Amino acid sequence: MKIETMTVHQIKSGIAHKEFTAEEVITSLFERIKTIEPKVDAYITLCKEDALLQARKIDEKVKTGKPLGKFAGVPIAIKDNICTDGVKTTCASKMLHDFIPPYDATVIKKLKEADAIIIGKTNMDEFAMGSSTENSAFKKTKNPWDLERVPGGSSGGSAAVVSAGIAPVSLGSDTGGSIRQPAAFCGVVGLKPTYGLVSRFGLIAFGSSLDQIGPFSKTVKDCALTLEVIQGNDPLDNTSVKHKIKEDYLSCLEDGVKGMKIGVPKEFFKAGLDKEIAASIKECIERLKLLGAIVEEISLPVTEEGLSAYYIISSAEASSNLARFDGIRYGYRPKEFDGIDDLMERSRSEAFGREVKRRIMLGTYALSSGYYDAYYSRAQKLKKKIKEQFKAAFEKYDIILSPVSPILPFKSGEKSHNPLEMYLADIYTVNINLAGLPALSLPCGFSKTGLPIGLQIIGSHYGEEKIFKAAYAIEQDLKLTDKIPEL
Repeated sequence: MKIETMTVHQIKSGIAHKEFTAEEVITSLFERIKTIEPKVDAYITLCKEDALLQARKIDEKVKTGKPLGKFAGVPIAIKDNICTDGVKTTCASKMLHDFIPPYDATVIKKLKEADAIIIGKTNMDEFAMGSSTENSAFKKTKNPWDLERVPGGSSGGSAAVVSAGIAPVSLGSDTGGSIRQPAAFCGVVGLKPTYGLVSRFGLIAFGSSLDQIGPFSKTVKDCALTLEVIQGNDPLDNTSVKHKIKEDYLSCLEDGVKGMKIGVPKEFFKAGLDKEIAASIKECIERLKLLGAIVEEISLPVTEEGLSAYYIISSAEASSNLARFDGIRYGYRPKEFDGIDDLMERSRSEAFGREVKRRIMLGTYALSSGYYDAYYSRAQKLKKKIKEQFKAAFEKYDIILSPVSPILPFKSGEKSHNPLEMYLADIYTVNINLAGLPALSLPCGFSKTGLPIGLQIIGSHYGEEKIFKAAYAIEQDLKLTDKIPEL
């Protein structure tokens, strides 16, 4: 069994048709993890015994002819900021190094109901703050295509496990590009769904108005199936979708892009974009034209200011959300302290990393008396303008295309001492979160040195169906899904 190349659909079909058992899948996968994980460092926690137990239950269902869920026997890895009942959820932080949630996040409940098998929790930037997965308190994840380079972030572990073939699918979270950027860096498919389409209950919050859970996978088809399983209204999340949504994305995948109107913002192709990335995106545009799509250049001028608005809003929300970590109720507590004020100060000083402290200070400053109107209020107004500009564009176009990142995967430590340079890696992705739109990163080529390049496909609110159609058409045309890194 060559588990590293198997897709979700192949695993699911093979188990259902008794070609192999779920237990054989899990056993084979953990054998590969034992070999590959020391090279990549993508997992924080592994759940081998529980995974084998769940696999045997699935095999019993198959044996007795009981109905199987949409994800029956499929192993899935989970970003370590999504709560899992009885399994450590650390946010890659010293603050939560021993936190074991007493409940499952809604997405985990949905996966278990679909007979998925949780195999482990993946490494990330601490509290999802970062673009390289170098800010973890436990380890630094490597890019499977070049172990000297970063996998992107903050969901770098979730992208790396799929890329390295040590999980066929995984979940991450995206606040300003934290699914799409690592998906591009690691050469896998990564989707940030429409804000509210997937419940955030059980996701440890960074920026509540921006965060969204989404999947990483080897193929567009696997990504679409995963979204079908995890999406939908949740009474425990009052921001989750209330109206009827598309329940079957797979049936429309082969409809093609003939007649589809596609916009390409000129602002996303200015100075600063790597030449090889630009060339790869332009080649995709030409392929789409040959497939029958209508591609036109458009302008989204206000998006050039989106990065500044994003970092003010996300940091302000982080400042508020992380106030709960005080060393009193749960989380890290220092051994010695003098009174409650000293307890809180020492807990936060000792347990939060540098990047988390930086964003808390930035957010607290932006919300402080005398600066709220100058920074936070103006950022919110810009957020509204960005949303309106995208809305106007989608009145004319079905989807919008852009690069995911202006740069190729960079070397570990290369940008660690220059946070502003690191933040610029998100320049093409943050606007989508500010507008609450769905967007997908699709592998579209490789650099001369063999590094993956990602194409970003942006849709209107609840426009995932059109995104999947376009992504599937490009994927079938490029035929890159069989390429995996040599480890």
